[in-house]
Amino acid sequence: MATLLYDKTGRLLFTKEMKREYTLLMPQMVPVTFTFLRRVFELYGYNAEILTTTHRGIVDTGLKYVHNDTCYPALLAIGQLIDAVKSGKYDDRKVALMITQTGGGCRASNYIHLLRKALDKANLSHVPVVSLNMSGLEKNPGFSLTVPLVRRLAAAMIYGDFLKWLANQVKPYEVQKGAADSLIQHWTDEIVTMFGEGRAMSKKDMKKLLPEIAASFAQIPREGEAKPRVGVVGEIYVKFAPLGNNNLEDFLLAEGCEPVVPGLTDFMIFKINNRSADVELYRGSKLKKLFCDVFQKYIEGLQNLMISAIETQPAFRPMGRFADLKHVIRGYLGYGNKMGEGWLLTAEMLELIQSGVPNIVCTQPFGCLPNHVVGKGMIRRLKDDFPESNIVAIDYDPGATRINQENRVKLMISNCKILGQAKPDLRQLSASRRD
Repeated sequence: MATLLYDKTGRLLFTKEMKREYTLLMPQMVPVTFTFLRRVFELYGYNAEILTTTHRGIVDTGLKYVHNDTCYPALLAIGQLIDAVKSGKYDDRKVALMITQTGGGCRASNYIHLLRKALDKANLSHVPVVSLNMSGLEKNPGFSLTVPLVRRLAAAMIYGDFLKWLANQVKPYEVQKGAADSLIQHWTDEIVTMFGEGRAMSKKDMKKLLPEIAASFAQIPREGEAKPRVGVVGEIYVKFAPLGNNNLEDFLLAEGCEPVVPGLTDFMIFKINNRSADVELYRGSKLKKLFCDVFQKYIEGLQNLMISAIETQPAFRPMGRFADLKHVIRGYLGYGNKMGEGWLLTAEMLELIQSGVPNIVCTQPFGCLPNHVVGKGMIRRLKDDFPESNIVAIDYDPGATRINQENRVKLMISNCKILGQAKPDLRQLSASRRD
């Protein structure tokens, strides 16, 4: 059994010994991308596991150990972690928990403290908590974000977004159900193997591999009439996590729609850009701004590789660029509006509307005031400027019923079908038929 080590503040540390012996549990958020992240952590010697549980007991556990005024994403993430530790599946003396920590003006900065408080309440104070952050907020002897690890994590994010973006354009039309998911699994295995060999991470490697991936998705046989596209935006956890949004993407597919979900890459660039914007707006370290600008340019370069690869296949439409989001938000919100998803959330709605996807589900979690301001609070303005927009804000909280949420989404879908909106052109289908 590993020896428990504390720092001078009394915080339980994750040690090098624990890295060898402990299972590191992480809550699920972005399914495809987090599968990549888990495999990357395994390459660095961590015994990592992503939790995929979605039962109601997770909400009940969160309500039991987290104050009910806490935001819904925190309640779910912490509830999922504690539920897993108490499930009996793991030795609670050989398990550690990992959770992200943004360091910004969001309750997410306090998730880690809420989690430790919940562990104390559940008599699990001997379980170490690892903060995944790039702000130097917490450090542990057994975990560190090295440059090679960050490089692999960035590549994992790009491949995760890329696969999901392509799959969402195939799934509504695939002749053999599950073909897109099978191809995601194939490429996940292939790419992680390449990671282990030191390949698939450089821009040169990605420039060669991404078009190959796009071509493989274009070869999946598709059929059927073009379906309404429905965008999904909102607070990052509830936007992506099936546990947080009650499997919203699957529901949209079942209702005969094509989900359009902006990826994680824009959010990560947004968080980097915020630090540079702080220096521009409020002054600060020019060296910090230089570092952030270089890092942002690197991630934007990877995003451009995704876009160029998709453009090689007429069957698919590419995602937008972060620079386009910064441009489209002008006149609506300032760049200093960065709490929660900040100006990015409104920009994503604008980009969807202007790219032919006026049907949008805006996911609104309980307890996230900034999200309500830049999400639900901006809908009236968007409808005034774009009368064709068809946006519904869906609240997600412990007391909300799934049937009510789905009925409101159904009403939005009915409206878009009546209006005949967001029907994609038939290039993507005709291309597959020609093949």
